Amino acid sequence: MKKRRLGEFEVSEIGLGYMSMSFGYGPADEDESERALLRALDVGYTFLDTASVYGLGHNEQLIGRVLKDRRSEFVLASKCGITVTEDGGRAVDCSPANVRKTCEQSLRNLDTEVIDLYYLHRRDFNVPIEESVGALGELMGEGKIRAIGLSEMSSSTIRRAHAERAVTAVQSEYSLWTREPENKVIDTCAELGIGFVPFSPVARGFLSERLSAETDFSEMDMRANMPRFQGEEYQHNLALREELAAIAADNHCSLAQLGLAWVLEQYQIHVPIPGTRHVAYVEENAAASGLEISAADLKRAGDILSPATVKGARYHPSMEISLDPED
Repeated sequence: MKKRRLGEFEVSEIGLGYMSMSFGYGPADEDESERALLRALDVGYTFLDTASVYGLGHNEQLIGRVLKDRRSEFVLASKCGITVTEDGGRAVDCSPANVRKTCEQSLRNLDTEVIDLYYLHRRDFNVPIEESVGALGELMGEGKIRAIGLSEMSSSTIRRAHAERAVTAVQSEYSLWTREPENKVIDTCAELGIGFVPFSPVARGFLSERLSAETDFSEMDMRANMPRFQGEEYQHNLALREELAAIAADNHCSLAQLGLAWVLEQYQIHVPIPGTRHVAYVEENAAASGLEISAADLKRAGDILSPATVKGARYHPSMEISLDPED
């Protein structure tokens, strides 16, 4: 796989997100997840992404157990800050005490001495960003993490954080149909020399032939509460996907590969991390690296499926409490 720079790290230009192996898209097959982890390294992924909240530690433990003997082969990213309340809800706690506590637990879960890239998972509006980033700086000084990241934060927050401690990467949702980072975040990252890590670059699996008009999302699948995957909005969006299929067919690639090629082409600072728990998709996504698709076809894909054409909000209002919108 081709490589890209992410701060001090040289990584595969496509990374792998692990969330779905423990959380978010219904139950996973543990054996298949283990095979997918190992296969990812075999086909060239060297940038792997997890978080403390994924499966409440299960995701990190899975990586620590399966990949311990191959730890030197990849750059490891994890995240802190999202917590689970007593009633099962979600909250954000990026206080210095919780940042430290979570990092130390993650090191145990991952069975590693250091986490290469450690993100604040969301903005904590009760704690100045400088204090949260300062706590990460202390962990760097102690050799527990190597670099600092931010997830789903606005350009103004990024600037404040970077002024306190150098930020290596910013992670946000970005794909054909989700482009909010184009407003200010991506330009801010480019200006400051920060890498940008798009998550859900294949539109939360929408650019997958597995989904159809008959797909019934279970209660354990977060898409069951996402407007873009519901009712008339979903049917409208599927019709747009059919138009994309012709471009993919002309280029002898899958819809997911077309979506990844579009993301990679936008900016050289992008290192997308499509998530999957299946060996077949680990291989399919890796094959998007190096695809040669004309600028005209990529532009046409971006015109067909875009924020201007898609119907439905990115999140249900109940999921937007921790977002850090632009001023």
